Order: sequence, then C-alpha cells, then structure tokens
Amino acid sequence: MNRYVLVCILDDQILKFHEKIRNDVCTKFNKKPQKLPAHFTIKAPFETEEIDDMLEVLDEFSKVRKKAPIKVEGFGKFREDVVYMNINLSYEAKKIHDELIDELAKIPWIEFKSNEGKNKTFHCTIVSKRIKDKFKEIWEYVNQYECSFENYFDNISLYKWENNTWKLYKEFKL
Repeated sequence: MNRYVLVCILDDQILKFHEKIRNDVCTKFNKKPQKLPAHFTIKAPFETEEIDDMLEVLDEFSKVRKKAPIKVEGFGKFREDVVYMNINLSYEAKKIHDELIDELAKIPWIEFKSNEGKNKTFHCTIVSKRIKDKFKEIWEYVNQYECSFENYFDNISLYKWENNTWKLYKEFKL
C-alpha cells in the first residue's frame, strides 16, 4: 500500500515565513518539524493502490476551476497539541474546496473522518508532535510574530510518502 496526502501548498512568501517560524520553534523548544512545506490539508494521509482514480478526478476538476483568494491571519491551536497559522478561505475558495470534497467522495475507497471534509478548521501547522510540555512557551513565542498574508487556493498537490518523507507526486494548478 502506498501512502498519500492531498494539500494546497502556499506561496513563496508564506513558505519562507512558515519555514522560519517552524525551524525557530523546533530548534528553540527541541521539537520535531513536520515534513511538508506550508500548506492546508484537503485530504489527510490515506493509503491506496488505486491512486489513478484520484488522479483522474483531480485532473478533470482542476481544468474547470480558477484560483480563489485566501488569507493567512494570526495563529490558532488545537488543545495543547497543535499550534498553527489560521487560514481563512474566501467564499469562492470554500466553494471550490467543498466541490472538490464532493468529487473525491465519489471515489469508492475514499473515506473522510469527522475532522476532514467540508467543515474542517483550515490551518497551516507550525508544530504538532509532542508539544504539551512546552505548549505555553511555544504559544507565547509564535504570538510575538505578525502573521498576515494574502494568498490563493491555486493548486491541489498530491504527495507520496517515500524514504521517510513526503515527495511531490503530482500538482494540479487551478
């Protein structure tokens, strides 16, 4: 079985900001960094041998959609387990996302958990692995940064788990 994840990669300005803040946090608080560049998740990691079904859906979907604005604004958290940058989708971007979820849901082997699908919290994780012991310090640290970017939901990027890291398998531009 091959393991994949489906995401939207954020632009260079956000990638650089995310990489800096993630590396600072991981170094300063001795935490492990995630292995994906700055992104928001469309479909959390899943396993399949039938990826061609998804590639077909993504190819068709991306041909008839145009990019839509999003904003990366401030920081958020899930309990004391995850610190992230907030992502606010415009009405148009949310519509594209939800239509994509509907199309993906037609693939027989795809399953969406309750925190996936249409009503998830859109975010870009900074740090999430075993952080409870330093959560308060990490939260205070990231909140001294100004985080405000305009961007687009302009790609659907499929990554494959290979050699203990995520590698870009195929990118679809909107």
